[in-house]
Amino acid sequence: MPDIYTYFGFIFSFFSQEHEPIHVHVEHQDRMTIFDLIIVDGELVEIKKRDKGKPLVGKDERTAIEFIEKYWKEIVDKWVSFFVYKKRVRCTDIKTKLK
Repeated sequence: MPDIYTYFGFIFSFFSQEHEPIHVHVEHQDRMTIFDLIIVDGELVEIKKRDKGKPLVGKDERTAIEFIEKYWKEIVDKWVSFFVYKKRVRCTDIKTKLK
């Protein structure tokens, strides 16, 4: 399960045996939500939330969505590198607040 980003206690990751649509698992403290990236004609048109167990809520959910909205192209690039080209991806620690 490669971690692809860390952001102020949030961990964004892929699971190694994944499937489409492109999605990212986001963990913060003891909660986790999966976010599907719906891309049409090369543009992010929707982020769909799938809950498993104890999902992110409130401010944490909004922070995860804002992060994905900002970094979605890089998330897609890491997805393609890892799942299509079978390359190792590095975890990037983002230390700058989104806003």
